[in-house]
Amino acid sequence: MSGRAVVTAGTGGIGLETAMGLAARGHAVTVVGRNAERGVRAVERIDAVATGPQARFVAADLASLDAVRGLAARLAGEGPLNILVNNVGAMFADRQRTVDGIEASFAVNHLSPYLLTELLLEPLRSGGPSRIVNVTSGAIRTAKRSFDAVEPPGGYYGFHWYGRAKLANLAYTLDLAQRLRGTGVSVFAADPGGAATEMTDGTMRSPRIVSPGLRLLWPLVRRTFERATSGSASAAARSSIAAAADAALDGRTGLVIGPGARPVTPFRPATDPRMAEAVLRLSRRSAPLTPA
Repeated sequence: MSGRAVVTAGTGGIGLETAMGLAARGHAVTVVGRNAERGVRAVERIDAVATGPQARFVAADLASLDAVRGLAARLAGEGPLNILVNNVGAMFADRQRTVDGIEASFAVNHLSPYLLTELLLEPLRSGGPSRIVNVTSGAIRTAKRSFDAVEPPGGYYGFHWYGRAKLANLAYTLDLAQRLRGTGVSVFAADPGGAATEMTDGTMRSPRIVSPGLRLLWPLVRRTFERATSGSASAAARSSIAAAADAALDGRTGLVIGPGARPVTPFRPATDPRMAEAVLRLSRRSAPLTPA
């Protein structure tokens, strides 16, 4: 399967490696990012390994819901889509809000890929057999499992809030796979494991990102983080590339593809239909498909 592929946050790290892997397999790749200079450099690297059409860069700030809507309209207007890789992700040491007034971790890690995916379902159906890949994280295991509101009760701790947003997105991903079963659109989550990226080299070095109890053990926690994020971005991208393009997954859906580029057992709470229902209610309320 080759065709038109979109990779968000595709100008560096795991996203760029994913884009390069898809281009090497003959896909026409569009990478999305905020910085035009990085976009130009990314396209040069992608084209150096491409075996099909040249890559291109599209600028969009995916922390803005209006920007996501604009991006979706542009991509949908270009016709059928074969692969959507929602690679975008960010962790914040301190609480931040987006231009929409939404807590940034939940907005970037869940609402943005949720909204982009929902708005691109028609071109994905038209491009079938097609695939949606949402990048998840091992941080989901540290997350609060309450989704009545964007912000959970209690203090702000970047690592745990990042994990909660990724947990919401995984629950959404697994539910979406069932909703789209039989439509020609397959849906996967990709767990990259650990890699040295801008996020892990920056935010994850601060003890403020974890709860007070873990801060007491910060030297141990930090060493654990460093070991877990010492891999290369190219190795971490293997799960996304496999989920997006591996022929062995043709006709399958609703799987989590692990760091070994093979299916792994999903984190059980994410498979709970009640969690998916709560996440969907919150997502539809917080990120409507059309602005109010």
